[in-house]
Formats: sequence, structure tokens, C-alpha cells
Amino acid sequence: MKRGLGRYLEVPWQGLRLWLMSFPLLFASIAVTLSFGLVGIGAGIFLVPPAVMMLRSLLDGYRDLVSRWTGRKVERPYLPVPEGSPMQRFTALIQDPATWRDMAFLLLDPVVSAFTAFLSFLLFLYGIYGWLLAAFLGKIIVDHSGNEWYTFIPLQGSFSDHPVNASLLATFATIYGLAGLYFGPRLMDVYGRWTQNMLGPTERSRLALRVQHLAETRADAVDTSARELRRIERDLHDGAQARLVAMGMSLGAIEQLLDKDPDRARTLLAETRESSAKALRELRDLVRGIHPPVLADRGIGDAVKALALDHPLPVEVIVDLPGRPDAPVESAAYFAVSEILTNVAKHSGARHVWVDVRYAFGTLRISVTDDGRGGASLDGGTGLRGIERRIGTFDGVLALSSPVGGPTIVTLELPCALLTT
Repeated sequence: MKRGLGRYLEVPWQGLRLWLMSFPLLFASIAVTLSFGLVGIGAGIFLVPPAVMMLRSLLDGYRDLVSRWTGRKVERPYLPVPEGSPMQRFTALIQDPATWRDMAFLLLDPVVSAFTAFLSFLLFLYGIYGWLLAAFLGKIIVDHSGNEWYTFIPLQGSFSDHPVNASLLATFATIYGLAGLYFGPRLMDVYGRWTQNMLGPTERSRLALRVQHLAETRADAVDTSARELRRIERDLHDGAQARLVAMGMSLGAIEQLLDKDPDRARTLLAETRESSAKALRELRDLVRGIHPPVLADRGIGDAVKALALDHPLPVEVIVDLPGRPDAPVESAAYFAVSEILTNVAKHSGARHVWVDVRYAFGTLRISVTDDGRGGASLDGGTGLRGIERRIGTFDGVLALSSPVGGPTIVTLELPCALLTT
């Protein structure tokens, strides 16, 4: 949404577009109404779900438009629709209050928008019409025996014939035009509030959506924990455990060779010592993968700096944190950044990486920027969708900007409180 003079100039045309869009949406609602009318003969049970879902898809675009033009976020309010039989879907849709609020909105919106968003365009247009009357159109109407009034001013001619009358017309036309421009943003804000109240979520749907989100993120958290446990088990079985078993066998062989072949026993002892060192390194790596000591001891800022030091590319880290988040949030943020940096090294073709870690307005915000080839996608198999699910457990969000040719910017936002140090 623009600010300043540009905002005043664009609002009338936005109001015109919103008012014109209300009519095709109204026709779509008529199609939904007709499908409801066929419920009595059974056909409506099959027709209502696709008709309502089509209408919802159209309204999603309308919500986005109103949100951008009015600055009032209009969230999607719909309760979950089951993937079962047509009867189950039909029942869920008719029990969702948002379905009926959509229909009420579409029925009333042509009238409401005419007195809010569209009114600024009407005033502006009426001002232009008044100037046309004062300039030359008034003379044409009078010469053809026309009888016209502009507000309460009778039309007598143009500036050349009746300068006082034409000046009065021009004055009121200017007032109307300026009023349309001046009150346009305020009228658009009123329309945004109307749309927000009618097309936004109710408390019931907001609670249901919250429950659905928590259920999904809980399932993701359980799946992630299960995968981590399987990874730890596999790493222990294939790494340290195997080395410890081999060390036990080597120590048994050394015990038997001490008297018979001391040189061979000494060689096996050296190999066993080397195996113990490797097992210790693997255990340390495993512990670091579970919860890095630097993260526990020094917090997310220094932990990200440690990741940067181990990265194959030059990584510049800026940290601005007045305290530390809770340990679970720190851990989720750390592993998310670690995976993003791994993706950068593998896929981006970048030469430099920048990481910015800061806290503002109750949110931990981390952005990772690289100067690579771009073209990254949440659906491109880069693991970003998994990161999004992981931080979603904490109500976190992930935003991606990656035009072809770069740069790629991945932004993480996790709402949290900081523990001041």
C-alpha cells in the first residue's frame, strides 16, 4: 500500500475495481445458491462442495487484494473440510459459519462498496463532470433545450456565456473532486474493516484453525523426533558401537599375544588406541548433532558464528540479541540455519553468504542471504519445507525470495521471549 500523494490518487481507481469485482462474485454466489436449491432432489449434495470451494478460491484472491489495498489483513476463516464422502464434505461446509458469512457478504457488498470504496471514485468522477459542464458541456446542453442541475445549481451555460454560474459549477466540481481524493483512503479503510469482519475468521474458526495447526505441528515434531532417534541409533550402531566392539575383540587378541608375540600385541594396541580416538570423535560429532555444546554454553549467536567458521564459503554473521531465547527455540533456529547453510554450499553456487540474527517486537528474526544463482523453491527438494515444518512447531514462519540469477534470501521468524543476561 502506497503512502503520500500516490495513495490519494490511486484509491478511486481501486474502489472502482473492487466495486466492479463484486458483481462477478455475486454471480458466483448465485451459482452456489442454485446448487443449494438442488439439495432437495439429492443433486445438491454433490454440487454444493465444488461450487463452494470454487467460490472460496475466488474470495481468497479478493481477500489478498483487499489486504494489499487497505492495509488490513483479511485472514482465511474456513474450518477444515474432510476428504471423505460428498455427504461428509457437504455437512462440513454447511456447518461452517464462514460459508454463510461469505454468502451474506456477496449479497450486501455491491451496496456497501458503493458507499465506501467506490464512493471516492464517484465523487472524483462527479467533480470531473462538473468541470466539463462549466467548460463546454453546459452550453451544449442549454443550446439543445436541455434542463440540467449540478447539485442545486441550475445549468445556464459555459464561462463565455455565464461566467458566474460556470465559476460556481467549477467551484463545486473542485470540492467534489478533492473530497473524493481526500476521503478516499478513509473510505477504503472502512471498506477494509467491513471485509475483515465479514470474510475474516470468527473466534470459533480461529480456534479450530489453531487446533488444526497445533495438531499438524505436533505430528511434525513427533516425526522429527522419531527421525532423529533413528539417526542417532544408526550412527551409534554403524559408528561408535562398531568401533567399541572391534576394540573389545582387539583387546582380547592382545591379551593372548602378550606372551607369545609382544611385537604384534604392541601393533594391535596402537590400532586400538587409534580406534578409541576415532570412536571418541564420532561420539563428539553425535553429541554436537544432538545439541552442540557451544549452543548450550554461549547461545544462538555464537553457535551460528561457529557454523560460519566451519562453512566452506565465506560467511559474514551479524548478531543483535539483547538476551537468549528459550533452549527449544534456540535449538530449532540453530538447526534450521545449519541446514540452510548446508543447502547453500550444495546447491547455490554462491561465493559469499550473509547471516543476520536479531530480535525485535517479540520475534527472533534470522535471514540468510547468498549471492548464488537463485531459483530456490519451497517445493524444489532443498529441505526448506522441512525447515518450515520444524519451526512451525514454535509458530515460526519461513519466507523465501529467490529470483533466477539471485540473490537468495531465506528469512526465519520465531515468536519468543528473551532471557536477559
